[in-house]
Amino acid sequence: MLTLAFATVGAAVGSFLNLCIDRLPRGASIVTPRSSCDACGRRLAAVDMIPVISYVALRGRCRTCHEPIPRRVLLVELATGALFGLIHLRFGASLQGVLVCVYAAYLIVTLVIDLEHRRILNKLTYPAIVVALAVAPFMPDRSLLQTLAGGAIGLGVLLLIALVYPGGMGMGDIKLGAFIGLAVGLPGILLALYFSFVLGGLISGLLWLARIIGRRDPIAFGPFLALGALTTLLYGDPLLRWWASRG
Repeated sequence: MLTLAFATVGAAVGSFLNLCIDRLPRGASIVTPRSSCDACGRRLAAVDMIPVISYVALRGRCRTCHEPIPRRVLLVELATGALFGLIHLRFGASLQGVLVCVYAAYLIVTLVIDLEHRRILNKLTYPAIVVALAVAPFMPDRSLLQTLAGGAIGLGVLLLIALVYPGGMGMGDIKLGAFIGLAVGLPGILLALYFSFVLGGLISGLLWLARIIGRRDPIAFGPFLALGALTTLLYGDPLLRWWASRG
């Protein structure tokens, strides 16, 4: 029941994340005005904003003008709900679980904004780095040195790539790498970067084979970093223990 409660809260958080995704890239307030239909401008009632349920009940269309609601709205609510449920299964109702939920919310917003706008926003990344630094001395599973080393490696590896291959990595990716390193520490950052590069190479290769992108077409790397970080936040410790046990 607690896992279901976490998932329900996650879906509600996902609804707020959709608002952030819509407004933050254009510099709009996430507090006012109230949410409205992008097509007809009608203010949405509370019954129109019940996570997941409203989208399904309205069949993905505005109640008034019947214009389609972006499918991303439903996907973000479902993904956030599922993630919060998995976080509860992994960490229980602990402070670490709450912190991972906060990190997951930031990573979801960053992932979607980078996909839609090819931007990683400083107004999100800088506060996330501050939070990661503030809680670093209190992390139960690693030392402050491991946390700082993770941040340095995350920043340094992506900065090196940007210097060696100009245009291959943006400053937003580099700052995101620093946050991820602080969030997962050392050796977690090595696992997160590994997942990110493997996913990036695999998906880019599939898109090229399907002729959706060309060989030289740029592709946003932030989503792969975010997915690598989420995987490591959830399952990095057991994966690293399993790997160490093989020796």
